[in-house]
Amino acid sequence: MKRSTITALLLGSSLFGGQAQQRVASAQSRPITFAVLADPQLGMYAKDNNFLQEEANLEFVVANLNRLHPDFVVVCGDLTDRTGDEAEIAAYKQTMRKLDPSIPVYNVPGNHDVGNVPTPSTLASYRAAYGSDYYAFHFGQVLGVVLDSNLIRSADHVPAEAAKQEEWLRNTLSQASPNQQILVFQHIPYFLKDADEKDQYFNIPSAIRKKYLDLLGTNHVHLIFAGHYHRLAGGSDGTIVEIVTGAVGMPIGDSSSGFRLVQLGSSGMKTEWYCLGNIPNRIEHDLPKGGCSSGD
Repeated sequence: MKRSTITALLLGSSLFGGQAQQRVASAQSRPITFAVLADPQLGMYAKDNNFLQEEANLEFVVANLNRLHPDFVVVCGDLTDRTGDEAEIAAYKQTMRKLDPSIPVYNVPGNHDVGNVPTPSTLASYRAAYGSDYYAFHFGQVLGVVLDSNLIRSADHVPAEAAKQEEWLRNTLSQASPNQQILVFQHIPYFLKDADEKDQYFNIPSAIRKKYLDLLGTNHVHLIFAGHYHRLAGGSDGTIVEIVTGAVGMPIGDSSSGFRLVQLGSSGMKTEWYCLGNIPNRIEHDLPKGGCSSGD
């Protein structure tokens, strides 16, 4: 896939083709629309002295999602800033409880949630607060696979947990129906732009990256959603497209706070990124134009 196509896709465009996408669309009368949030990271703005800004951003997004009413919401990690901080966790959960309870929410663990190098203690704390750190969910013909990317990237202290997740992933993928479209959600992206890029803080190390991309691609995974970068990024590797979503909380560089909507329909997948000042009034059969202003 050409880089220009990927750039358009990340900012707001359509991805056509793919037999799995067509099968999903034909099995239902309307497109599936879901929201992807990343890095609310309560506490980041004020260096954990408070979380007022992030809480305000998240409340605003939740209020808009209640109006737009997507089919489900996935939050791609770094729910809070300081690992295990009870006040930040409580504020995040309290804010998310304001979402219409008929809209399922799927939390994804980030490095700030379980630590840059997870330990048995940090994993236990996360699981006590949120439930499992890797799991699957279903919506229509969509199979959502939530991964703990920290167990992929840096499992030095918890190798047995990493092995359990990998075994679970292999079993889950092997048992998926040919009629399902598999969507993977994790925090740390495998790559930001190119599957052959150099290792850095914001991606999965290349040796592990290749192993997992090969595993996912072989098992008919075509879409991966991630966060962590606090900016928009992404690219393709063979038939896999990875979409890196910017932050609900504090952005980095010239990015802005916002969230992503994704629509799976008869023509494939369309996605739009919405800054907080340019959220659409409603969703009908097509996603309104995204960006940071009506003039973008």
